Amino acid sequence: MARGDQHIHVEWRGGTCRVKWWSGEYLPNGRKRYESKGGFLDEDSALEYGQDKLYEIRHGTHVSNRDGATPMSDWLDDWLSAMDHAHTTERGYRSMIENHIRPYFKRSTLADIDVIAFRAFKKHVNGCVAPGTAKNVMMVFGMVLDDAVPRLIKVSPVERTRRRGRFVKRKKERKRDMSALAVEQLARNADAVFGRAGYVFMWTMAMTGMRPAELYGLTREYCYPNWPGTDPRTDPDEEERYDEDVERYGKGGDLMPAIRVERQVQHHDGALRFFPPKYGSARTLVVPPFLAAMLDDLLAGHDKEWVFPSIKGTSLGSTNFDYWYWRQIADGRPERGGRKPRPAMPAVPPFQGKRLYLVRHGHKAWLDEDVHSKFAVESRMGHEVPGVEGTYSSVTVPMERAIMKTLQERWETLQEQLKANPLIISQMFPIGDDAEEKAAGQGD
Repeated sequence: MARGDQHIHVEWRGGTCRVKWWSGEYLPNGRKRYESKGGFLDEDSALEYGQDKLYEIRHGTHVSNRDGATPMSDWLDDWLSAMDHAHTTERGYRSMIENHIRPYFKRSTLADIDVIAFRAFKKHVNGCVAPGTAKNVMMVFGMVLDDAVPRLIKVSPVERTRRRGRFVKRKKERKRDMSALAVEQLARNADAVFGRAGYVFMWTMAMTGMRPAELYGLTREYCYPNWPGTDPRTDPDEEERYDEDVERYGKGGDLMPAIRVERQVQHHDGALRFFPPKYGSARTLVVPPFLAAMLDDLLAGHDKEWVFPSIKGTSLGSTNFDYWYWRQIADGRPERGGRKPRPAMPAVPPFQGKRLYLVRHGHKAWLDEDVHSKFAVESRMGHEVPGVEGTYSSVTVPMERAIMKTLQERWETLQEQLKANPLIISQMFPIGDDAEEKAAGQGD
């Protein structure tokens, strides 16, 4: 015996009742496609369930049994193919999906992932990776599930963190002030590791705040003294800027020495490739006279494409810079004898065990100490300035000259310190058994 209307039917199957409802779709042969659910003990309950489904279909909130049964792996493929992010962001998302999310849910459908499954996965991730990585994995997992609503799942099982109760301050990375003396020791260590390019590399990062991948990808045509005369001018929409750059920057006269940040290098499909800088932050960075002279001499002294070539003459981006270069530069190294002897290098305590990126942070602190225009500082760092200030402000020539002046003054003050006490560097950054005690005495 069946009970219902043209869109819903209730019928008994054995000792239980089943309801069938029209999904609103048609089969290839033109007949209506129905969905069903059984196990009801009375017709009223079954009919009420079917009516609820029809209500969801009419209001666009219904998830069909077929969509809910979509394998999680298939949905991950669809989600990845629809991504439209910067290269580094997309690479990070893809890595988290392929290394953590897909292996865990390879036998699951979207309908299988409820709040309990979400919590179980979160516990699994927290138990096998570092806290920072776990947080990023769960962020991506949350986006994947949120985007499945409402077509494949009715609601997302992601549990949002609600800030209730006592405020707990987020722990920040510990930083020390970056002194010119510390940068000089980093530069001397870098010189010992990969030559004159290393010395100029460290001072360029400290004086421009460029991101590491931007420095790795800096080529001759975008660097002083060649730029802007050698600018490839690849964008027809930027012709006005190209002409203004020639009037404003360059070598000699009243022109300001500068570096143009147009790209960075990242690995993609097994090869090192050029990409736009992070957040599309192409920008021009004026440099103080002492650094301009260093860059001029450096490029005159080698014929490589890269401004800062690696030991083998390739881009530093093709190496594991943090491991092979930076850790020695920041942490120091012992003396080595044998067939390939090398001298010992002192550690630089403000950067010992820390990231190269903190040199960029130190540049921002220098600009803030010198009380430059906030808009000029944020633009130099490659940050987007929000609100009215970002809309109406611009970086003017006087702003750029002021930045050049204060950066040059830091260098000249350093030279005066070195002239007054030639041993000041070795006293501050000793080599040997007393180095650790000396570093501890400097404090945070």
